[in-house]
Amino acid sequence: MRQFRGRLVAPVTVVTAGTAEQPVGLTISSLMVAEGDPGTVFMLVGNGTDLWEEVESSGKFVVHVVDDTMRDHGDAFAGFRPRPGGVFTDVEVEDTEWGPVMADAPNRLFCSLVSNRPLPFHHLVEANIDQVELSDLANPAIYYRGTYRRLKERN
Repeated sequence: MRQFRGRLVAPVTVVTAGTAEQPVGLTISSLMVAEGDPGTVFMLVGNGTDLWEEVESSGKFVVHVVDDTMRDHGDAFAGFRPRPGGVFTDVEVEDTEWGPVMADAPNRLFCSLVSNRPLPFHHLVEANIDQVELSDLANPAIYYRGTYRRLKERN
């Protein structure tokens, strides 16, 4: 996370679960990564979403950090931009034991469910980070105050 005009901002993430044949996914904005051994992911997932049902069932999921060129993924998985045929239309996915990975999103956390706390409209999910795959992510997609922004490099 970085500072943006005095406020913390986080990159856009798409969380996937299931299989490549029956994938589910959702843009998650309420997500925090805590360092440790193992690292931990905390996120809020809406009650009754396909993602929550699959995470609860399988106990595994993948967090994709979306770069600035993939804003359409963030919008489609959030339900802001319809994709005829479903959110995975024209998205190449590969199966892993944690669920489907989006081939064009190489920055990923592979997670295993530890616990969840039911809240009125969400589940607070705690998961261990089992594996991390990172590339050079110079321009993560940042969504702040209703629009995408770019990080400004410090001189």
